[in-house]
Amino acid sequence: MRTYGAIIIGDEILRGKREDKHLRKLIEILAARGLMLSWAEYLGDERTRLIAAFQRSLESGEVVFTFGGIGVTPDDHTRQALAAAAGVPLCLHPEAEREIRARMAEIGQPVTPARLELGMFPAGSRIIPNPYNRIPGFSFRDHHCLPGFPQMAWPMAEWVLDTHYRSDHHAQREAEAALLVWEGLEGVMLDLMRRIEADYPPVKVFSLPTLGSEGQRPYVELGVRGEPAAVKEAFEALKAGVAALGYRFDPK
Repeated sequence: MRTYGAIIIGDEILRGKREDKHLRKLIEILAARGLMLSWAEYLGDERTRLIAAFQRSLESGEVVFTFGGIGVTPDDHTRQALAAAAGVPLCLHPEAEREIRARMAEIGQPVTPARLELGMFPAGSRIIPNPYNRIPGFSFRDHHCLPGFPQMAWPMAEWVLDTHYRSDHHAQREAEAALLVWEGLEGVMLDLMRRIEADYPPVKVFSLPTLGSEGQRPYVELGVRGEPAAVKEAFEALKAGVAALGYRFDPK
């Protein structure tokens, strides 16, 4: 089963000038197709660091969405870094060139060398259509490089998933079940959590404590997720274990 990751790029995010919205939206887009995000990474506009990240992600064989850095200003490094990581040159993609020329004709602007640079992709890339202004993103192997603008990037991500990974849709079968353990202490429940994971290898135990505030008791959201049949069995064992510890709980 393929796994999905995200690399969100831009100094403006790391310096607080812009708030990232891509991570939450990509999770939503994947979830609508029965998929989930396995990891995400934030990186600044630093080519050396981007090259190293792409070398790792290309080697992993995972599906990776990148957001940002595919323009042609001095702080845009995504296309160059991915090409360097893959050991291939940049070249003008003919379909991208056609889209750029068509867009410039629509808005009455000249086709300059700088504008054609927007179609310079790592050799072997495929274009990702941009429904907003026709300036495409690109896919290289299972890496899909999108603009930083949400109104462009999000429909482009949906197009990639629906065009190239439709066979994955709803194939990642996962269930989740959780309790709210009132006034629970993670340290007290630690042995139980470890025992559940040892007894039910297809599941993962998670624990999310919430501190009490005025009018609200503290609690721990304690649960299991993973293969549906194993989750059902593990959840029953989890409830029995929490009760044996003397805690009161409610289903989430």
